[in-house]
Amino acid sequence: MAMLSKFFAELEERRLVAVFLSQRNEQAFRRLYRCHTPHLYRVAMHLAGGIAHEAEEIVQEAWVRAVERLPQFRWESRLQTWLVGIVVNRSRELFRQRRKQQSEISAEALEERASPGGAEDGESLDLERAIAMLPEGYREILVLHDVEGYTHVEIGALLGIEAGTSKSQLFHARRVLRAALRS
Repeated sequence: MAMLSKFFAELEERRLVAVFLSQRNEQAFRRLYRCHTPHLYRVAMHLAGGIAHEAEEIVQEAWVRAVERLPQFRWESRLQTWLVGIVVNRSRELFRQRRKQQSEISAEALEERASPGGAEDGESLDLERAIAMLPEGYREILVLHDVEGYTHVEIGALLGIEAGTSKSQLFHARRVLRAALRS
């Protein structure tokens, strides 16, 4: 029964995409948007370290790119998987921009941003903050696998890496995350 439900859901999704592309039908787009945005936002929130305005920016810009590139989408993966790939790529671009901007900020300001409560609080990092501090590749794979439930094969397809690389990076990401949470 669940397989049949998924089949009809994908069929409806394909129909909505076709209607949107052929007629620029706003209702079709709104249905796609409402269906996929909660998941995309959840992924973006994890990638952005729980910073809501950055997650919102990532998702909005991902939708703009998705609409531009939708005519080239070939249905070789699920639409949601393709959209998550756009979210991941947009988050990478955002963090590259942020790093560039941060290089111009003083070391003191960077330290305050990394630990808003201040080091003297003695509080350990919470999970969201610890995930946000992971290196980009580790963070992406950890979020996609452990939080969103993607397989290593799916992650490999999304990020253009081998499944074995995904497994290895997940192992290292978990190790770094455990160390950060202990400190």
